[in-house]
Amino acid sequence: MTLTFKLPYGKGEREVTMPRRGWVGTFLPNKTVGEGREADLIWSALQNPIGTPRLGALVQQGQRIVIITSDMTRPCPNDKLLPPLLKELEDAGADLEQITVVMALGLHRPMTEAELRLSVGAEVYDKVRVINHDINDVVYVGTTSRGTHVEVFREVVEADFRICLGNVEFHYFAGYSGGAKALIPGTASERTVTENHSHMVKDTAVAALIDGNPVREDLEEAAAMVGIDFILNVIVDEHHRIVDAAAGDVIQAHRALCRRLAAEGVVQLPAKVDLALVSAGGDPKDINLYQAQKALDNCASVVRPGGVIILVAECGEGYGSKVFQQWMTSGKAPGELLADLRRQFVLGGHKAAAISKVSTSAEIILVTSSVLAEEKMVGMTVTGSLEGALRRAEEILGPDYTYAVFPLGASTLPQVVN
Repeated sequence: MTLTFKLPYGKGEREVTMPRRGWVGTFLPNKTVGEGREADLIWSALQNPIGTPRLGALVQQGQRIVIITSDMTRPCPNDKLLPPLLKELEDAGADLEQITVVMALGLHRPMTEAELRLSVGAEVYDKVRVINHDINDVVYVGTTSRGTHVEVFREVVEADFRICLGNVEFHYFAGYSGGAKALIPGTASERTVTENHSHMVKDTAVAALIDGNPVREDLEEAAAMVGIDFILNVIVDEHHRIVDAAAGDVIQAHRALCRRLAAEGVVQLPAKVDLALVSAGGDPKDINLYQAQKALDNCASVVRPGGVIILVAECGEGYGSKVFQQWMTSGKAPGELLADLRRQFVLGGHKAAAISKVSTSAEIILVTSSVLAEEKMVGMTVTGSLEGALRRAEEILGPDYTYAVFPLGASTLPQVVN
């Protein structure tokens, strides 16, 4: 007897048939809290902010307003969030000519004009100024207690009022995405991003943890030096539909969604499995390997030592980072990469080291597009064939293996219940 699974892959999916024997389950986040019409959820959040008055009581006429939002590597529905937000600002007396939408690139490539228009929607693009964050045009605003030099995009620092948009999901070393993360590292310099991310090597820099997480605490301390006046954050499902929204204070509104996500996204397995079949979740989660790696990290803990993880990710834009590519194709052993990162933290190298860490306890097989399918990578076997990956897994595990399927690996945090 067999089972057929459809796994998100780019803008489509990959289908695979597997034996029913050994199947422990297919695990998806249960994103039902606040389910309703997307527009209603957004308006409700804006009309009932958490920890602040409504925007109309906060914004003053003549202020230069910056709206910071995610670039195309994040599933933040900018085209749905910006129109009601702009209407709220207009109703408050804001001048559209004084509003700038800044794409928080972090260290990602700049978006093209066509990509900017598509991301925010043609109506918004033609109504207000929309620009990419520039990592080289920054202003120093201070140093955090953990030693991060805080340098932020000039347009953001010089604004009178700052609004951050974002999508809240699990983040493998910052706890969760969203909140202040739009500003730091989103609109920071390379130095700031590197110094903040260097704390990821600490034991408490893990998914679903905020209190005591050095990366999250450092970035929020850094963002507070600039100031965030209001946020609008959402949770989206596997179809990129908004299922929950919160607005208001940068900490309180963000934490409300984090609590809801923790209740929905953490799934429980009765025991560790021999094989995890993991999809990053399709576009934009698998736009490149740099992004898809998060799904691997989320699901690794439920695979027994000596087991196998098959990661299904299209990676149409390849590695997503030149430094990451150099580390992944260095030809070194996983242990060498981990030692290199301990000696000196290198942004981009940290992703390769994270993959290497997983590979020391499990075999990783990446099923991907022709862009990467012929690559030789540290810690991973790479193929374009999902069936071939399963044959390889059976060679390692034998025919009587247990397995679990994670179609939305980047949005799911599996845990074993002992």
